[in-house]
Formats: sequence, structure tokens, C-alpha cells
Amino acid sequence: MTLDALANEIASQAKVEAKLIISAAKEQAKQIEEKAKEEYSSLSSDMKVRAERESAQLAVELVASAKQANQKHLLIAKREELDETWNSIRTAVSSPNLEGRSDMLKDLLDEAGKTGEGMILHPVTIDRKTLENGSFAIGDDVEGLGGFVLESKDGSIVLDYRFDNRLEDAWKNNLGSVNKMLFDN
Repeated sequence: MTLDALANEIASQAKVEAKLIISAAKEQAKQIEEKAKEEYSSLSSDMKVRAERESAQLAVELVASAKQANQKHLLIAKREELDETWNSIRTAVSSPNLEGRSDMLKDLLDEAGKTGEGMILHPVTIDRKTLENGSFAIGDDVEGLGGFVLESKDGSIVLDYRFDNRLEDAWKNNLGSVNKMLFDN
């Protein structure tokens, strides 16, 4: 065999071997690419599922937070309305023009006459003129929306006939009805 023929055969075998290596490399690259696409698809799907789950959870949390904030605002508004109602009632009761005021004072004096004989009557300033006509000795004025306080001469007993405590008791006893009237539709 001549050197040219040997060189041609070596070149031919090298070409065949190069084709086989290139073919194997292309096949391996194709497999690597397919595997990468599968992993990408799997990771992408997992990330999408996780993102959707986190998004749904966040939506639930945001809705719950918004509901809680709305409930808080509603409770604050209700409290403000109740406070305003309470203040307007107190203002009405403390007014000298309160309808039936003199009748209430007369009833309180009748009630006090049964238990407070010989005691000193301390009127709320607004009701002093009306109460001076009673059978009790009159003392200094006391603070309040209306009515009076009876005190024994030695100061050991005090009976409270002021509108304040009676109004507060009535308010507490009727708060459920007040709520219903103000807030139930």
C-alpha cells in the first residue's frame, strides 16, 4: 500500500469516526435538551401551582383583613352613635324644659317622704325652686341632671334621688332595645 492510499484510508476512517462522534454528540445534545425541557416544564408547572396557591392564600388573607377592618369601623361607628344618643338623652334630661319634669320631682319627693323624714334635701341647682316648696329642710346644691339627694343630719346616710343614676340604670336596662332601634334594619 502506498503512502497516498494509506493516508486516504486513514482520512476515510477519520471521517467515518468523526461522523459517528458528531452523530453521537448530536444525539446526546438532543437528549440533554429534551431532559432540560422536561425539567423546565416540571419546574414551571410546580412554580405556577405554588404561585396560584400563594395567590389564593393571599386573597383569603386580604379578604379576611378587609372584613375585620370593616367590622372594626362599623363597631366604632356604632359606638359613636350610641355615645351621641346617650349625650343627647342626658342633654334632654338636664333641660329645665323637660316635659314632665315637675311631675317626676313630685313623685320623687313622695317616695322620699316615706323614708327620709327629718333629713336634709340637697337639690340639683336646676330644680331648687321646685323643691324648696316641699317639707324638707333645704341644704346646699349638688351636681346632677336633676333631682336631689337626702342626707341625714349627722351625714351618715345619703339617699340619692338624682336623675343621673336613674337615667343610667334605664339606659343599661334598655341598651339592647336602643341598639335594635338604631342598628337593625
